[in-house]
Amino acid sequence: MSLTMHSTSAPVFVRILGNMLTWLDKAQAHAEARKFDPANYLGLRLAPDMLPFTKQIQIAADMAKGCMARLSGQEPPKWDDNEASLEDLRARIRKTIDYVQSVPAAQVDGSEAREIVLPTRSGDPLRFSGETYLKHYVLANFYFHATTTYALLRHAGVELGKRDFLGG
Repeated sequence: MSLTMHSTSAPVFVRILGNMLTWLDKAQAHAEARKFDPANYLGLRLAPDMLPFTKQIQIAADMAKGCMARLSGQEPPKWDDNEASLEDLRARIRKTIDYVQSVPAAQVDGSEAREIVLPTRSGDPLRFSGETYLKHYVLANFYFHATTTYALLRHAGVELGKRDFLGG
């Protein structure tokens, strides 16, 4: 089987997002075993100027859903960033997985040359071909925020290893 735009995106997102659900389960168990409120994870940061834990998950989810929508020629769904618990974050991840899996491969494959335009705060939009958008913007951002989520939990003492990141 050859690589396609769909095979390079959807299964990657689904796998890592699924792994993130496991990380949150382990974080919940860690908090319960040590008798602290799991909401303590929500504001974790490695540095004062970085976005908190909750935002890392929101951005990873947004990268996946936005990519699938844009590559399939659709407008990305808009979701409120109002998660206030680990269960809320799990729900967002599950909703993202469901959305990613709902986009037919036929709508994504062949999108290599599709123009993708992203608005920016400065007003100068970012312009990509579909392939460049996927390979050099989305996947890099998706893995950055997933890895940061993992690192924050490890830093907080949650017992996670490389297998947890890579999945089964």
